[in-house]
Amino acid sequence: MDLRKLKTLIDLVSESNVSELEITEAEGKVRIVKSGGAVVQQYVAAPMQAAAPVAAAPAAAAPAPEAAPAQTGHVVKSPMVGTFYRASSPGAKAFVEVGSQVKEGETICIIEAMKILNEIEADKSGTITRILGENGQAVEYGQPLFVIE
Repeated sequence: MDLRKLKTLIDLVSESNVSELEITEAEGKVRIVKSGGAVVQQYVAAPMQAAAPVAAAPAAAAPAPEAAPAQTGHVVKSPMVGTFYRASSPGAKAFVEVGSQVKEGETICIIEAMKILNEIEADKSGTITRILGENGQAVEYGQPLFVIE
C-alpha cells in the first residue's frame, strides 16, 4: 500500500465519526484506530512464502510422540471466555470435588466474564472424575473444565 493512500485513509478517519478502519490487501493489512482524538496506525505486512522443507534422512527422524490417553466420560466445556472459579466466594467450599455426584442442571462452577458471575451447570448427571480448570485462572471458549462419568 503506498504512502499517499495511507495518508488519505488517516485523514478520512480523523475527519469522520468512524473510530476504527481495517483494510486488507494482497501486500498487507492496515488498521487505523482513532483513540481520544489521536489516530493510531498499525501495518502488518503479508507473510512471505516459505520454501518447501527438505526431506530428512530416515535415520535422523525423531521418534513418534506417545499418544495421549483417550478421554473417557462426558467433558463439560466452558461456554464462554472468563475467569474460572470452583466456589461462590474465596473462603467457600467448592461446588464439586473429584468423586462428587452431580445431577443435570446442578451448578458446578462459576465463570466471571465482564464483572458478571455466570453459574455453569452440569449438562449431564454422573460422577465428577476430573477437574481440568484451575481456580482463579482464565479459561477460553470450549476449554474442557470437568469430566463426568
